[in-house]
Amino acid sequence: MNKYLKRSALAGIFALAAGMAAAEYPEKPIQVIVGFSAGGGTDVMARTVGPFLEKHLGGGASIVVKNMPGASGQIGVTEVAGSKPDGYTIGTFNLPGMMARTLDRKAEYDQDSFAYLANVVNDPNVIVTAKNSGLDTIDKLIEDAKANPGAVTVGMSSLGGDDHFALIKLQEMTGAEFTIVPFKGSAPARTALMGGHVAMGILNISEVASFQDELNLLGVAQEERSDFAPDLPTFKEQGLDLINGSLRGFVAPAGLPAEVEAKLLDAFGKLADDAEFIEAMRATANPVNLAIGEDFKALATTDYDLAKQVWETTPWN
Repeated sequence: MNKYLKRSALAGIFALAAGMAAAEYPEKPIQVIVGFSAGGGTDVMARTVGPFLEKHLGGGASIVVKNMPGASGQIGVTEVAGSKPDGYTIGTFNLPGMMARTLDRKAEYDQDSFAYLANVVNDPNVIVTAKNSGLDTIDKLIEDAKANPGAVTVGMSSLGGDDHFALIKLQEMTGAEFTIVPFKGSAPARTALMGGHVAMGILNISEVASFQDELNLLGVAQEERSDFAPDLPTFKEQGLDLINGSLRGFVAPAGLPAEVEAKLLDAFGKLADDAEFIEAMRATANPVNLAIGEDFKALATTDYDLAKQVWETTPWN
């Protein structure tokens, strides 16, 4: 009986301590690792979400963004996977790119390396061309690429990401051939495009919506026109069944304390009803599409299956 009481007392102490830990979290700044350069779509999303995550975590929470670009986002996400699972290191997570990194190279993480917190954005691909390229319609672009195989250079943020998968789909649909010029993020790819160093780019709507005077936007790869570029026709309207885009969200290392994970999931979940957050995302042309916890994990599984299928049929290196 005394042993039972002792065990019960200890269990009560541990439960109280766990409750106190959850109540106190976060006690120090939370680092958000972005695996791409500053100024790109993923970075803009992270910096836009940050203040609202602070708000919904409460308790004077502080979010600090750290850019770790390179290897198509792999450097940053590997850092997250290997971090202490205490809730003080989280990171951005792009689909399908981060799952593709487990296929085309040695990766120090897999699907089970993370606690899936929230997908925040579903950002459709857009095909753009340099103003001085003369390729100001999708028909002209495809005609030129078919007439001169490999002559049209394409800037994009990485191989094995949504930009690359969109190009694969475009080539398969049209028979046109392009030459890929990968960059360490969408911001340098867009800069190269605006400078005329590449003829064409495949980016996302959030990354080009405010550059419509400096680039030719040829179409958006979603079912309906984007609110962020309502005059831009979809590719479907132009006779191409091209649907593709980037999911962007947040993960933490697997093994988070349950109370900490619950607090993070609750904070991300509250974004859905935060009108100020929705407006801030709209101002940066980020199309919000929230999927919390297990729903986000299911999206990662689906995109891994897609990336694996593409890798097995059209390996990209």
